[in-house]
Amino acid sequence: MKKIYKLLKIIIALLLIPFCISSIYTIGEVISYNNILSITYAMIVVGIFVWVLVYHFFPEPKRFYILGHELTHAIWSLSFGGKIKGISVKSTGGETLITKSNFATSLSPYFFPFYVVLIIFIFSIGNFFWNWNSYILIFYFLIGFLYASHLTYTFKILKIEQPDIIEHGYLFSTVIIFLGNMIVLLIGITLFNSNINVLRSLNLWIEHSVKIFDSLKSLFF
Repeated sequence: MKKIYKLLKIIIALLLIPFCISSIYTIGEVISYNNILSITYAMIVVGIFVWVLVYHFFPEPKRFYILGHELTHAIWSLSFGGKIKGISVKSTGGETLITKSNFATSLSPYFFPFYVVLIIFIFSIGNFFWNWNSYILIFYFLIGFLYASHLTYTFKILKIEQPDIIEHGYLFSTVIIFLGNMIVLLIGITLFNSNINVLRSLNLWIEHSVKIFDSLKSLFF
């Protein structure tokens, strides 16, 4: 049964590769809908630059990342009906005890930027009740800073042998992690773009994916 399950994951991963390829093209297309030199993108880039300085010249905020990592496991487990029995966070690592786990809960910290989603949620609530438009540039700065930290630690931790990755297979895990990050990035860029909405961006992504499948179909059949 385990061999069949592994084979199924490999097949799913291969079928998802065209979606990975099309996501790169779609993100470029969505960016082209807006001025790349706009203040929005400028503040995001500043946030990324500041993160690079913090990462290289200040003590690493390991506990900060590990806390987000473990909370992501917990949130995704809860979303699938699981329960949280305990969360442990140390500078050397962390652990989350949950009652329900699957590939999404296991791999979620690698494609779900916890702090980015948290800051978007906080700002959305604040803007709705107290009109936080005057803080919009700070918001963009934090998005760049926090997303850069997410990608940095994702790449760093994936260099180490991870039980989550081994459990679900390297090919399947890599495809899911890459695709998850691309979807988050696609939706995030769209939220900062007044010329295209999320639904249109996702439709473009599906359209480009279908074109790739059609090309593969004509190539092999």
